[in-house]
Amino acid sequence: MSMITASAWVPRGQAAAFPTKYDVDETELARISKLAKLQLADAEEDLDEARNGRVNPEHNENSSEDDEDEDVQMTLPQKDADDDLKEYDLDNYDTDAAPKDGETMAMFGNARSLAYHQSNAEDPYITMQENEEDEEREDLQVLASDNMVIAAKVEDEVAHLEIYVYEDEDDNLYVHHDIMLPAIPLCVEWLDLPVGKGTADINSKGNSVAVGTFDPDIELWDLDTIDSMYPNAILGQGGEEAKPEGGDEKKKKKRKKSKKANDDYHVDAVLSLAANRQHRNLLASSSADKTVKLWDLTTQKCAKSYSRHTDKVCSIAWHPKEATVLLSGSYDCTVVAADLRATDTKVPRWGVESDVETVAWDPHDTNYFYVTTESGIMHYHDLRSAPASPETSKPVWTLQAHGESISSFDINPAIPGFLATGSTDKEAKLWNVQPTGPSMVVSRNLGVGKVFTTKFAPDSEVAFRLAVGGSKGNIQIWDTSTNAAVRTAFAHRVGPVTGEVKERLVGLDEDSSDSEEEGGVEPGAEGGEGEAGWESMEDD
Repeated sequence: MSMITASAWVPRGQAAAFPTKYDVDETELARISKLAKLQLADAEEDLDEARNGRVNPEHNENSSEDDEDEDVQMTLPQKDADDDLKEYDLDNYDTDAAPKDGETMAMFGNARSLAYHQSNAEDPYITMQENEEDEEREDLQVLASDNMVIAAKVEDEVAHLEIYVYEDEDDNLYVHHDIMLPAIPLCVEWLDLPVGKGTADINSKGNSVAVGTFDPDIELWDLDTIDSMYPNAILGQGGEEAKPEGGDEKKKKKRKKSKKANDDYHVDAVLSLAANRQHRNLLASSSADKTVKLWDLTTQKCAKSYSRHTDKVCSIAWHPKEATVLLSGSYDCTVVAADLRATDTKVPRWGVESDVETVAWDPHDTNYFYVTTESGIMHYHDLRSAPASPETSKPVWTLQAHGESISSFDINPAIPGFLATGSTDKEAKLWNVQPTGPSMVVSRNLGVGKVFTTKFAPDSEVAFRLAVGGSKGNIQIWDTSTNAAVRTAFAHRVGPVTGEVKERLVGLDEDSSDSEEEGGVEPGAEGGEGEAGWESMEDD
């Protein structure tokens, strides 16, 4: 199984020209050791629960005589095989030897006993010398004209982020580095704030990413650091437990994870993230626990929790101008626009015909917002015309955009009326919204399988570039300005060209799976089947 579940662009000039290598100093060693101990404690707790659940006294008392007879009637060759295996002591195969005095079983517990050399030339274990390191440093360089693309990926049941560099002038896309994740990622959000191991400085610039997964914790990673083993910060119960404790020994006892919704952290999968671009220290999150939470990145704590929906909250979006207004959509078939400063007032609520998939404000006219649904319908609503009840909602217009669920949606930030939708029907479609209503410009099967993410580039120089990813685990960068229909619909924004224009689609050069090549997929090419892995996620 391989799939891309979410993606995000990093604007030009935000990434460090030369990323730094992950450095384990004494402070970092203490932090990751504690995180490793917490992970080990969680694993032991899960194992104990599994063992206690499996060993049922009532089952042992009521076991059938047939089972006993079956054990007694073991054949002689089987007995001989068991006797032969006794010498290997397989029952204690996984038992670790007791630590000696002064040693610890924690990860990197013996790091302080390592030998250090003043230069790499003196270290006999260093085979890559300075000139080779310079070459590697040059390979990792990110130019000011490059864009980073973040892709949340699952491959062979391994979850990770792939950080690509997109070189538009050279038609080149390659993996710069990757980040391992603890669970299947569901959403990513780029942050321009440097969230460190301590507190974030809201006056400085950074290049970070927030990741929501099937786990209830939100992980924050620095994109300018490669080979990181643990996130810079964790928002949620896992982050609270990983922080250094005070002198009270009672506080050091690990809290049992609860599935009951509360005001401090999520207790179920994180489905959507939204960074506030005006108040850069604020991050909103929505979850399958039916709540929306507001996080302060400077303290890495939940500032406020909201329960305005009766089912999973799958999509959220900040208002482009009113920095305190948040739009949220839920599986309860409603959309809420709420000022988060007012917690007790009645909020306007719109209804739709099926589960909400995505919500988004129109950045070119912020009085309006879009809603896409599981039934493939797109809604366009006027914020000023709030209904008395969800059942009486009257959209400005609706559109049956796809025959199946609209799993991804994006609005071009530089070109008014230019929309992109992606669906589980494997089609990516481009739309032109005019005062008279929407019209489809072009529909393409880009060979990514079921489309789970469609994102326009944030910079005006590459405004027509669209990143598309899906159930086949590959991502394509589509230069939509090279499509004839797009050039006709948005002729006022496309520069004049002479001669024939060949449609441009940029992917990875190497194979991402055994079945197909990521690079050079022709628009309209049909993809194969075999997405049973995602089907199980959809049915969840």
